[in-house]
Amino acid sequence: MKKLFSHSFTKSQIAASIATAFDFVCLVLLVELFAIWYVAATAVAASIGAIINFLLGRHWSFPATDDVLHQQAIRYFWVALGSLLLNIFGVFALTELLNFQYLISKSLTAILVGFSFNYPLHRYYVFKLKTAT
Repeated sequence: MKKLFSHSFTKSQIAASIATAFDFVCLVLLVELFAIWYVAATAVAASIGAIINFLLGRHWSFPATDDVLHQQAIRYFWVALGSLLLNIFGVFALTELLNFQYLISKSLTAILVGFSFNYPLHRYYVFKLKTAT
């Protein structure tokens, strides 16, 4: 069971890192190149990262292609929506209330939300990875 957790956790973090890289690149491009407000850019960039993370999660991190795609997608949508709201709130709060630079706010928020919210919900709710008995 410990090996199963470690394996899925590692793969999940690699997939999340890839999705986060796309998220960050999109965020910087939207803010710096297109002058979009960082909160709106956070929402768009996080949405792009979520799509990438869903596809990696379904096909690689938690190989769960035996489950019906649209059912997983609906579960993922609700988790991604919660994650998006947490990310937007976290970035806004750290930037506006604590005067952090928006990329530092995004980094801290992404780490916190990723470990405490996304991973457990992806593993046990979205992709329903079973533990070994």
